[in-house]
Amino acid sequence: MALDPIIVQAAINAILFGVAMLLVITAFDYIFGWIERKLVAKIHLRHGPTRVGKFGLLQNAADFLKLFAKENIIPARANKIIFLATMPIVAAIFAFIVLILPLQPNLLGVNLSIGLLLVFVLLSFVPILIFIAGWASANKFAAIAAQRSVILLVSYEIPLFIVIAAIAAFDHSFAFTSIVAAQSATWNILIMPLGFVVFFIALMAELERPPFDLREADSELIAGWLTDVGAPLYAISLFIDYTRVFMGGLLVSLLFLGGWLGPAFLPGAIWLMVKVLVVALFVVVLRATSPRMRLDRILHLGWAYLIPLSIVNLYLVYLLAIGVI
Repeated sequence: MALDPIIVQAAINAILFGVAMLLVITAFDYIFGWIERKLVAKIHLRHGPTRVGKFGLLQNAADFLKLFAKENIIPARANKIIFLATMPIVAAIFAFIVLILPLQPNLLGVNLSIGLLLVFVLLSFVPILIFIAGWASANKFAAIAAQRSVILLVSYEIPLFIVIAAIAAFDHSFAFTSIVAAQSATWNILIMPLGFVVFFIALMAELERPPFDLREADSELIAGWLTDVGAPLYAISLFIDYTRVFMGGLLVSLLFLGGWLGPAFLPGAIWLMVKVLVVALFVVVLRATSPRMRLDRILHLGWAYLIPLSIVNLYLVYLLAIGVI
Protein backbone atom coordinates (compact mmCIF):
# COMPACT_ATOMS: atom_id res chain seq x y z
CA MET A 1 0.00 0.00 0.00
CA ALA A 2 1.53 3.30 -1.15
CA LEU A 3 1.78 6.12 1.35
CA ASP A 4 0.14 9.44 0.59
CA PRO A 5 2.89 11.81 -0.64
CA ILE A 6 1.35 14.67 1.34
CA ILE A 7 1.56 12.67 4.57
CA VAL A 8 5.14 11.63 3.79
CA GLN A 9 6.16 15.22 3.10
CA ALA A 10 4.47 16.42 6.29
CA ALA A 11 6.31 13.77 8.30
CA ILE A 12 9.64 14.74 6.72
CA ASN A 13 8.99 18.42 7.44
CA ALA A 14 8.12 17.62 11.06
CA ILE A 15 11.33 15.57 11.48
CA LEU A 16 13.48 18.31 9.94
CA PHE A 17 11.83 20.93 12.13
CA GLY A 18 12.35 18.72 15.16
CA VAL A 19 16.07 18.36 14.41
CA ALA A 20 16.38 22.11 13.84
CA MET A 21 14.55 22.85 17.09
CA LEU A 22 16.80 20.42 18.97
CA LEU A 23 19.82 22.37 17.73
CA VAL A 24 18.16 25.67 18.66
CA ILE A 25 17.24 24.38 22.14
CA THR A 26 20.75 23.01 22.71
CA ALA A 27 22.31 26.32 21.69
CA PHE A 28 19.87 28.29 23.85
CA ASP A 29 20.37 26.04 26.87
CA TYR A 30 24.14 26.29 26.63
CA ILE A 31 24.22 30.07 26.16
CA PHE A 32 21.48 30.68 28.71
CA GLY A 33 23.25 28.50 31.27
CA TRP A 34 26.41 30.57 30.87
CA ILE A 35 24.52 33.90 30.94
CA GLU A 36 22.61 32.85 34.06
CA ARG A 37 25.78 31.94 35.94
CA LYS A 38 27.56 35.14 34.92
CA LEU A 39 24.58 37.45 35.51
CA VAL A 40 23.70 35.97 38.90
CA ALA A 41 27.38 36.23 39.89
CA LYS A 42 27.46 39.87 38.75
CA ILE A 43 24.36 40.72 40.78
CA HIS A 44 25.82 38.95 43.82
CA LEU A 45 29.21 40.67 43.33
CA ARG A 46 31.00 37.47 42.30
CA HIS A 47 32.90 36.48 39.15
CA GLY A 48 31.13 33.34 37.99
CA PRO A 49 32.95 30.97 35.59
CA THR A 50 36.16 32.55 34.29
CA ARG A 51 38.86 29.90 33.81
CA VAL A 52 37.55 27.34 31.29
CA GLY A 53 37.58 29.04 27.91
CA LYS A 54 37.34 32.77 27.17
CA PHE A 55 35.07 34.39 29.80
CA GLY A 56 34.32 30.88 31.09
CA LEU A 57 32.32 29.99 27.97
CA LEU A 58 33.48 26.36 28.04
CA GLN A 59 32.59 25.82 31.71
CA ASN A 60 29.14 24.39 30.88
CA ALA A 61 30.70 21.92 28.43
CA ALA A 62 33.19 20.82 31.09
CA ASP A 63 30.40 20.41 33.65
CA PHE A 64 28.25 18.30 31.33
CA LEU A 65 31.19 16.10 30.35
CA LYS A 66 31.99 15.62 34.04
CA LEU A 67 28.37 14.71 34.89
CA PHE A 68 27.95 12.23 32.03
CA ALA A 69 31.32 10.63 32.81
CA LYS A 70 30.22 9.70 36.32
CA GLU A 71 28.51 6.48 37.30
CA ASN A 72 24.69 6.46 37.18
CA ILE A 73 23.97 5.15 40.68
CA ILE A 74 20.49 3.78 41.39
CA PRO A 75 19.25 3.42 44.99
CA ALA A 76 18.91 -0.23 46.04
CA ARG A 77 15.27 0.15 47.11
CA ALA A 78 14.20 2.25 44.15
CA ASN A 79 11.82 1.05 41.45
CA LYS A 80 14.56 0.88 38.84
CA ILE A 81 12.40 0.93 35.70
CA ILE A 82 10.32 3.92 36.78
CA PHE A 83 13.35 5.64 38.32
CA LEU A 84 15.24 5.50 35.01
CA ALA A 85 12.27 6.13 32.70
CA THR A 86 10.66 9.17 34.32
CA MET A 87 13.29 11.74 33.35
CA PRO A 88 13.40 10.78 29.63
CA ILE A 89 9.58 10.86 29.53
CA VAL A 90 9.53 14.38 30.99
CA ALA A 91 12.18 15.40 28.44
CA ALA A 92 10.08 13.90 25.62
CA ILE A 93 7.00 15.88 26.75
CA PHE A 94 8.86 19.18 26.69
CA ALA A 95 10.48 18.28 23.37
CA PHE A 96 7.04 17.69 21.85
CA ILE A 97 5.72 20.94 23.36
CA VAL A 98 8.54 22.89 21.74
CA LEU A 99 7.78 21.10 18.46
CA ILE A 100 4.25 22.54 18.58
CA LEU A 101 5.48 26.12 19.09
CA PRO A 102 6.17 27.95 15.79
CA LEU A 103 9.13 30.25 15.19
CA GLN A 104 7.32 32.04 12.37
CA PRO A 105 4.41 31.16 10.03
CA ASN A 106 6.54 29.10 7.63
CA LEU A 107 8.56 27.44 10.41
CA LEU A 108 6.13 24.97 11.91
CA GLY A 109 6.73 21.51 13.24
CA VAL A 110 3.13 20.48 13.84
CA ASN A 111 0.56 23.11 12.82
CA LEU A 112 -2.45 22.41 15.03
CA SER A 113 -5.67 24.38 15.37
CA ILE A 114 -5.66 23.51 19.08
CA GLY A 115 -1.92 23.98 19.64
CA LEU A 116 -2.34 26.28 22.66
CA LEU A 117 -4.75 23.89 24.35
CA LEU A 118 -2.54 20.89 23.62
CA VAL A 119 0.50 22.58 25.20
CA PHE A 120 -1.24 22.99 28.52
CA VAL A 121 -2.78 19.53 28.38
CA LEU A 122 0.74 18.11 28.02
CA LEU A 123 1.98 20.32 30.86
CA SER A 124 -0.72 18.85 33.09
CA PHE A 125 1.07 15.48 32.93
CA VAL A 126 4.26 16.91 34.46
CA PRO A 127 3.01 16.98 38.10
CA ILE A 128 2.08 13.31 37.87
CA LEU A 129 5.51 12.40 36.50
CA ILE A 130 7.27 14.46 39.17
CA PHE A 131 5.32 12.70 41.89
CA ILE A 132 6.16 9.30 40.37
CA ALA A 133 9.85 10.27 40.15
CA GLY A 134 9.94 11.23 43.84
CA TRP A 135 8.07 8.10 44.88
CA ALA A 136 10.17 5.74 42.73
CA SER A 137 13.42 6.70 44.46
CA ALA A 138 12.16 5.22 47.77
CA ASN A 139 13.48 8.28 49.60
CA LYS A 140 11.05 9.95 51.98
CA PHE A 141 12.65 13.38 51.50
CA ALA A 142 12.39 13.06 47.72
CA ALA A 143 8.77 11.92 48.05
CA ILE A 144 7.88 14.87 50.29
CA ALA A 145 9.62 17.29 47.93
CA ALA A 146 7.71 15.77 45.00
CA GLN A 147 4.45 16.34 46.87
CA ARG A 148 5.40 19.99 47.41
CA SER A 149 6.10 20.38 43.69
CA VAL A 150 2.80 18.73 42.74
CA ILE A 151 0.82 20.98 45.11
CA LEU A 152 2.51 24.01 43.58
CA LEU A 153 2.05 22.97 39.96
CA VAL A 154 -1.60 21.95 40.31
CA SER A 155 -2.46 25.18 42.15
CA TYR A 156 -0.93 27.44 39.52
CA GLU A 157 -2.29 25.57 36.50
CA ILE A 158 -5.77 26.96 37.25
CA PRO A 159 -4.95 30.66 36.67
CA LEU A 160 -2.86 29.64 33.65
CA PHE A 161 -5.85 27.92 32.06
CA ILE A 162 -8.14 30.86 32.80
CA VAL A 163 -5.72 33.31 31.17
CA ILE A 164 -5.28 31.19 28.05
CA ALA A 165 -9.08 30.92 27.87
CA ALA A 166 -9.21 34.73 27.80
CA ILE A 167 -6.55 34.84 25.05
CA ALA A 168 -8.31 32.20 22.96
CA ALA A 169 -11.67 33.96 23.38
CA PHE A 170 -10.31 37.37 22.42
CA ASP A 171 -8.23 36.14 19.45
CA HIS A 172 -10.88 33.55 18.40
CA SER A 173 -8.40 30.69 18.10
CA PHE A 174 -6.27 28.12 19.89
CA ALA A 175 -3.74 28.16 17.02
CA PHE A 176 -0.51 30.01 17.74
CA THR A 177 -0.28 31.39 14.20
CA SER A 178 -3.75 32.94 14.50
CA ILE A 179 -3.00 34.35 17.98
CA VAL A 180 0.17 36.04 16.70
CA ALA A 181 -1.62 37.34 13.60
CA ALA A 182 -4.32 38.87 15.83
CA GLN A 183 -1.58 40.94 17.53
CA SER A 184 -0.51 42.66 14.31
CA ALA A 185 -2.11 45.93 15.47
CA THR A 186 -1.70 45.68 19.26
CA TRP A 187 0.14 43.15 21.38
CA ASN A 188 -1.89 41.24 23.94
CA ILE A 189 0.27 42.59 26.76
CA LEU A 190 -1.29 46.01 26.10
CA ILE A 191 -4.79 44.61 25.74
CA MET A 192 -4.73 42.48 28.89
CA PRO A 193 -1.83 43.63 31.14
CA LEU A 194 -3.49 42.03 34.17
CA GLY A 195 -3.61 38.70 32.34
CA PHE A 196 0.08 39.04 31.44
CA VAL A 197 1.08 39.58 35.08
CA VAL A 198 -1.00 36.61 36.25
CA PHE A 199 0.28 34.42 33.42
CA PHE A 200 3.93 35.29 34.02
CA ILE A 201 3.77 34.66 37.78
CA ALA A 202 1.93 31.37 37.28
CA LEU A 203 4.37 30.36 34.55
CA MET A 204 7.31 31.00 36.88
CA ALA A 205 5.68 28.60 39.32
CA GLU A 206 5.12 26.03 36.55
CA LEU A 207 8.79 26.29 35.60
CA GLU A 208 9.79 25.83 39.27
CA ARG A 209 12.05 28.85 39.03
CA PRO A 210 12.92 31.01 42.07
CA PRO A 211 11.13 32.19 44.13
CA PHE A 212 8.89 29.18 43.39
CA ASP A 213 11.55 26.43 43.48
CA LEU A 214 9.82 24.39 46.16
CA ARG A 215 11.46 21.13 45.13
CA GLU A 216 14.37 22.31 47.28
CA ALA A 217 14.00 23.40 50.91
CA ASP A 218 16.61 25.30 52.90
CA SER A 219 15.92 23.24 56.02
CA GLU A 220 16.53 19.91 54.24
CA LEU A 221 19.78 20.65 52.37
CA ILE A 222 18.79 18.28 49.58
CA ALA A 223 17.82 18.62 45.91
CA GLY A 224 14.13 17.82 46.33
CA TRP A 225 12.74 15.00 44.22
CA LEU A 226 16.09 14.89 42.38
CA THR A 227 17.98 13.93 45.56
CA ASP A 228 18.80 10.34 44.56
CA VAL A 229 19.38 10.74 40.83
CA GLY A 230 22.90 10.05 39.59
CA ALA A 231 25.08 12.55 37.75
CA PRO A 232 23.92 11.63 34.18
CA LEU A 233 20.24 11.94 35.10
CA TYR A 234 20.98 15.18 36.93
CA ALA A 235 22.59 16.54 33.75
CA ILE A 236 19.41 15.64 31.86
CA SER A 237 17.37 17.43 34.53
CA LEU A 238 19.47 20.58 34.06
CA PHE A 239 18.89 20.37 30.31
CA ILE A 240 15.15 20.01 30.97
CA ASP A 241 15.13 23.02 33.30
CA TYR A 242 16.78 25.26 30.71
CA THR A 243 14.46 23.89 28.03
CA ARG A 244 11.52 24.80 30.25
CA VAL A 245 12.81 28.37 30.40
CA PHE A 246 13.07 28.39 26.59
CA MET A 247 9.53 27.03 26.33
CA GLY A 248 8.25 29.61 28.84
CA GLY A 249 9.91 32.44 26.94
CA LEU A 250 8.37 31.20 23.70
CA LEU A 251 4.91 31.04 25.26
CA VAL A 252 5.13 34.55 26.71
CA SER A 253 6.45 35.92 23.41
CA LEU A 254 3.83 34.19 21.25
CA LEU A 255 0.85 34.93 23.49
CA PHE A 256 1.63 38.46 24.70
CA LEU A 257 4.58 40.02 22.85
CA GLY A 258 3.52 39.62 19.23
CA GLY A 259 5.57 36.50 18.55
CA TRP A 260 7.65 36.92 15.40
CA LEU A 261 6.11 40.31 14.54
CA GLY A 262 8.65 43.13 14.34
CA PRO A 263 10.40 45.53 11.95
CA ALA A 264 11.09 44.00 8.56
CA PHE A 265 14.87 44.45 8.62
CA LEU A 266 15.20 41.19 10.61
CA PRO A 267 13.50 37.82 10.00
CA GLY A 268 10.55 37.01 12.22
CA ALA A 269 12.33 34.08 13.89
CA ILE A 270 15.13 36.43 14.98
CA TRP A 271 12.65 38.84 16.55
CA LEU A 272 11.04 35.94 18.38
CA MET A 273 14.40 34.76 19.73
CA VAL A 274 15.21 38.30 20.90
CA LYS A 275 11.94 38.41 22.85
CA VAL A 276 12.59 34.96 24.30
CA LEU A 277 16.05 36.07 25.45
CA VAL A 278 14.63 39.20 27.10
CA VAL A 279 12.08 37.10 28.99
CA ALA A 280 14.81 34.62 29.99
CA LEU A 281 17.04 37.42 31.29
CA PHE A 282 14.17 38.72 33.42
CA VAL A 283 13.74 35.20 34.83
CA VAL A 284 17.43 35.20 35.80
CA VAL A 285 17.15 38.60 37.49
CA LEU A 286 14.21 37.32 39.53
CA ARG A 287 16.28 34.32 40.59
CA ALA A 288 19.14 36.53 41.75
CA THR A 289 17.00 39.08 43.62
CA SER A 290 14.07 37.11 45.09
CA PRO A 291 14.11 35.02 48.29
CA ARG A 292 12.44 31.60 48.21
CA MET A 293 8.82 31.74 49.40
CA ARG A 294 7.25 29.42 51.97
CA LEU A 295 4.80 26.83 50.72
CA ASP A 296 1.82 28.36 52.55
CA ARG A 297 2.61 31.82 51.16
CA ILE A 298 2.89 30.47 47.62
CA LEU A 299 -0.41 28.62 47.87
CA HIS A 300 -2.06 31.72 49.37
CA LEU A 301 -0.77 33.81 46.47
CA GLY A 302 -2.14 31.37 43.92
CA TRP A 303 -5.56 30.65 45.42
CA ALA A 304 -6.34 33.99 47.07
CA TYR A 305 -4.95 36.37 44.45
CA LEU A 306 -4.01 34.86 41.08
CA ILE A 307 -7.20 32.87 40.51
CA PRO A 308 -9.52 35.82 41.34
CA LEU A 309 -7.35 38.16 39.23
CA SER A 310 -7.42 35.73 36.30
CA ILE A 311 -11.21 35.65 36.51
CA VAL A 312 -11.30 39.47 36.59
CA ASN A 313 -9.05 39.48 33.51
CA LEU A 314 -11.39 37.08 31.72
CA TYR A 315 -14.37 39.31 32.54
CA LEU A 316 -12.55 42.45 31.35
CA VAL A 317 -11.57 40.74 28.10
CA TYR A 318 -15.20 39.73 27.59
CA LEU A 319 -16.34 43.34 28.11
CA LEU A 320 -13.64 44.52 25.69
CA ALA A 321 -14.66 41.93 23.09
CA ILE A 322 -18.31 43.01 23.12
CA GLY A 323 -17.36 46.70 22.99
CA VAL A 324 -18.45 47.74 26.48
CA ILE A 325 -14.95 49.04 27.29
